[in-house]
Amino acid sequence: MILQEIKSYVRKREQVSLNDIALHFDLDADTVRGMLDFWVRKGRIKRLKQTSDCGGACSCSAKEARDIYRWNPQIGNISIES
Repeated sequence: MILQEIKSYVRKREQVSLNDIALHFDLDADTVRGMLDFWVRKGRIKRLKQTSDCGGACSCSAKEARDIYRWNPQIGNISIES
């Protein structure tokens, strides 16, 4: 199941951008964002916004590049089944 694969990918890397996840799984960033939101609601993954912006001269100003997802070690190993 792709949700489990995404969770494992973030867990192994501890912190990863939305763009990197989308490229790894060959999916649209909006699709991946929706799947990540599931894990964010469960508390397994935290969504962070990158605060630095270069002003648009490179791809870092893209919304996908600014969304960073981090594994939540405090709750990440606890089973939350609903």
